[in-house]
Amino acid sequence: MTTIRQTSGPPATQILGVGSYQPERIVTNDELSQIMDTSDQWIRDRVGIVERRFAAKDERLVDMAVEAGSKALSDAGLEPSDVDTVIVPNCTMPSPIPNAAAQVADRIGVKAAGAFDLNAACAGFCYALGVASDLVKSGSSQRVLVIGAEKLTDVVDPVDRANAIIFADGAGAAVVGPADEPRIGPVVWGSAGDLVDTIYMREHKYIYQEGQSVFRWATTKIAPIAQRAVEAAGLSLADIDVLIPHQANLRIVEAIGKKLKAKGAREDLVVADDIVHSGNTSSASIPLALDHMRQKGRVSSGDVVLAVGFGAGLSYAGQIFVAP
Repeated sequence: MTTIRQTSGPPATQILGVGSYQPERIVTNDELSQIMDTSDQWIRDRVGIVERRFAAKDERLVDMAVEAGSKALSDAGLEPSDVDTVIVPNCTMPSPIPNAAAQVADRIGVKAAGAFDLNAACAGFCYALGVASDLVKSGSSQRVLVIGAEKLTDVVDPVDRANAIIFADGAGAAVVGPADEPRIGPVVWGSAGDLVDTIYMREHKYIYQEGQSVFRWATTKIAPIAQRAVEAAGLSLADIDVLIPHQANLRIVEAIGKKLKAKGAREDLVVADDIVHSGNTSSASIPLALDHMRQKGRVSSGDVVLAVGFGAGLSYAGQIFVAP
């Protein structure tokens, strides 16, 4: 029988550095109220957003990903040549070909990289982090640059008050590499394909979601998934320092935090609320929130972080990692 050689990698992985990018233009609720039937208070009450960032018309998803990825490499103290794989989770590339990852890798300077996009919508970063960790542990990759990037303003009807008030643009990145002991836990993922019609592209042009249906699903299903991620890592909820759910809606984020505290998470658990000033940036929201929280001193190196993403598909994923 022919024997096929297998690669093997390090025993464990870690996040070596993170970075983020947001466009310059800040869009307030009052500005949106000038073009649709809404108000600052209405938006704050329903989704908790005060402002969000919109990219310029000529600013592309790839451009934002390059900025965030470059910052993550710098934060990790690495050169582009130290990375051999680039993954760009996203769901808003203008066309499926060419993918974002190969373009991003080349512009950053990661030559001849393994490069692919991953579409799990708002769960994309957690999916990609899990894939990156497994690639390194298997020996298929040495270091992986994961960049969640979205230009949602390309796919949102600008006068649809149910969705235009929520979505925004940006990118967040993390570098995954080898470690002597586990600093990224197993990914816990899945999907609810029977609910695929709750979030979809209307007329193949604009994103649409059944807000109440998604809200009910997220506020009932995501906390147990987060608990499973904690258990998969061999930890308890009391071990968690920081919770970073996908920044879909502040009410959803707060509901997940409350449910986890009721199940044993500490009262001083830090819960990400980056949506207030960044909006919903889909696959970028978790790394964007992580980087912002580090900058503000809300997350410190060594903190145990629980991340959980969820969105169209409906897809979900979560894992534990230690903040770099």
